[in-house]
Amino acid sequence: MMVKRLEFDHGLEEITQLLIEMGNRAETALTESMNALKNVDVDTAKRIVKSDSELNQLEEKVSEIGAKLIATQQPVAKDLRRILIAFKISSDLERMGDLAVDIAKVVIRLDGQPLIKPLLDLPRMADIVAVMIQESLQSYVDENVDLAYKSAKDDDQVDALYSQIIRELFSLMVENPKTVGQAMLLSFVGRYIERIADHATNIAESVVYLMTGKRPDLNQ
Repeated sequence: MMVKRLEFDHGLEEITQLLIEMGNRAETALTESMNALKNVDVDTAKRIVKSDSELNQLEEKVSEIGAKLIATQQPVAKDLRRILIAFKISSDLERMGDLAVDIAKVVIRLDGQPLIKPLLDLPRMADIVAVMIQESLQSYVDENVDLAYKSAKDDDQVDALYSQIIRELFSLMVENPKTVGQAMLLSFVGRYIERIADHATNIAESVVYLMTGKRPDLNQ
């Protein structure tokens, strides 16, 4: 029995390390795609799009190890819940990577044209979301429900900034119809960042569920 438990704990530790690596990669992809946007740097954006498959491979590894643990160890109760939640978290992290790639694709579509306005709120949004990614994953590693709730609370700031950005871009479009194309692309970026925040909040929810057995709705 002891050997089985050791094998199980080792498998869980492997999964946790993979999730941490996925989180780091998702956060880096977000930060780099935002830097590419600020500098309208098409080369960096293309590199981000190319590296997307790495996150997918890590998600597959999590699934493989988790499936093997379920088949060979037959975990019950919280142990089983932990594996199922790891699947969910890896899926949320993989989606974050996809959304960071979507930001990079906007940079490619801008194709070097100067920005219609200095970017202030979009980078602020992205900075908050980068912290949310870190905190939500840390709350999983430490089994810290309070940190999970704090991470989810940060989503309110993200939503407020997103609303502000949309209002400003809409005003720009009304004042100068020539800005419409780029303003639409920048509003998409806001939407992508907001959705990354939603996935970070999903992770926080998963942590609360893991620790309490109750699934809260933090994505208000």
